[in-house]
Amino acid sequence: MRRVALPLLGLLALGLTPVGARGQDACLECHGLSGQEMAFAGGETKGASLDPEAWPKSAHGTAGLECQSCHTEHAEYPHPAVAEPTARRYTLARNAACEGCHEEQAKKFADGVHNRLLQAGNEKAAVCTDCHDPHASERLTDSEKGTLRPAARAAVPQTCARCHAEIDAKYRRSAHGAALLHEGNADVPTCIDCHAVHSTPDPRTVRFRLDSPKLCARCHTDETKMARYGLSTAVLRTYVADFHGSTVTLFQKAHPDQQTNKPVCYDCHGVHDIPHADDPRKGLQVKDNLLRTCRRCHPDATAAFPDAWMSHFAPDPQRTPLVYWVKRFYDVLIPVTVGAMLLFVAADFTRRRMERRRPPTSPASGEGSVASAAAERPPQSDEGQS
Repeated sequence: MRRVALPLLGLLALGLTPVGARGQDACLECHGLSGQEMAFAGGETKGASLDPEAWPKSAHGTAGLECQSCHTEHAEYPHPAVAEPTARRYTLARNAACEGCHEEQAKKFADGVHNRLLQAGNEKAAVCTDCHDPHASERLTDSEKGTLRPAARAAVPQTCARCHAEIDAKYRRSAHGAALLHEGNADVPTCIDCHAVHSTPDPRTVRFRLDSPKLCARCHTDETKMARYGLSTAVLRTYVADFHGSTVTLFQKAHPDQQTNKPVCYDCHGVHDIPHADDPRKGLQVKDNLLRTCRRCHPDATAAFPDAWMSHFAPDPQRTPLVYWVKRFYDVLIPVTVGAMLLFVAADFTRRRMERRRPPTSPASGEGSVASAAAERPPQSDEGQS
């Protein structure tokens, strides 16, 4: 650490007062100066200067936390030598301090892909302070509503871009990213809407892929949101009803870890670079683009092949009259046919039950009746017979 301001040095020399006794003001006398650095054994340095105006406005500053609440090892001056050999190791070691106050978030992080990568030895995997500046980050959520503040939401892609710059560049050009960053549209998803915040799942897994239609449906089945843009809310229903979606749904329920070659939403529409539907280069409303997309799985598809796709709209008389009326015909035919069969089965069942309840008539009892009737008749004389 570079030498600190003389007023603090004089105070410490006179009374050897622990830094904690004077709180954050004592720390800012040094760390509020520009050019402060920490040196590590390998020659690497890490900036240690803070913005003295940003700290009081930060989430930690407004909560009244002192520096020593997190930096317990720096409670006195001169600070002890840094034990970690590199700046990154120092950051990873300090990450444990966040768990003391943010227990719920820490549990979610423990289940996320970032922590799994970290435990596997990848020191570049993101930890708390890579996304949240503990000395300057303001409160992210509205204290009354509990929802993410608009400014914090708009800053999410920029935060993720610190590690995922290439993906961020694609997102910024997409229909979602352009609407968020250039129009301030609160309806479009940011990174955390699809990938979660702390419990980020691994998007490379089969399970994530099979679950992705439900993920997309969170927004695309919302009638209020979709009505603003004239988009169909039948996307999930129509997808599940066709061969592709039915197969994916079966795999998702029966074999969630088994791969299937049937497409999910982002196989056709893109992942981070989702274009506008009418984009002349990639939009699927353009027939050539749709045909090119279909040919990824159906290389022999003809120019008429995409005509079978109804663009996630339910059949109606305006867009698809033939399909609509055939469907209406079967909507009537199938219930009538099934109903008639059930009625026939019920009638046949009733008839058989009634026949079983009738008393049986045996042949023996019939012969006995004839014999008794003959015995009761009086015998005829020979004269009468003649």
